[in-house]
Amino acid sequence: MKILVASHGTFASGIKSSLNILLGKSDNVTVIDAYLDQDNLEEKLETYFQSIPEIEQVIMLSDLYGGSVNQNMCMHLSRLNTFLIAGVNLALVLEIALKTEPLGREQLEAIVKDSREALRIVEISTKSVEEDDFFGGS
Repeated sequence: MKILVASHGTFASGIKSSLNILLGKSDNVTVIDAYLDQDNLEEKLETYFQSIPEIEQVIMLSDLYGGSVNQNMCMHLSRLNTFLIAGVNLALVLEIALKTEPLGREQLEAIVKDSREALRIVEISTKSVEEDDFFGGS
């Protein structure tokens, strides 16, 4: 499985940097930082997909649903075994990157749901904070 993260600016590279710290080298993750230079995003995507065997699963992750990066990535959804998820966050990429087998739509939906739950307002409480408070406890 290959993961392609693309974003406006260097957000995608930041995700990859964090992955490398948390997981070690993540060779299956490729990033495209769009609109930093005169390079054409469509051409970068074409070059990427030409380098991937047709049988390889590709999970594309974009920064913003409906944004230009996401729209350009949509053009590649006709490729077999290719998915696109918008609104990428580190929790999402981590969970996908840890998988060793190709993922189906239902599995991806569950991962998206889990990554949404990683978005939280963090508050300080007067009671003591226990480890379970961060990892699914009450």
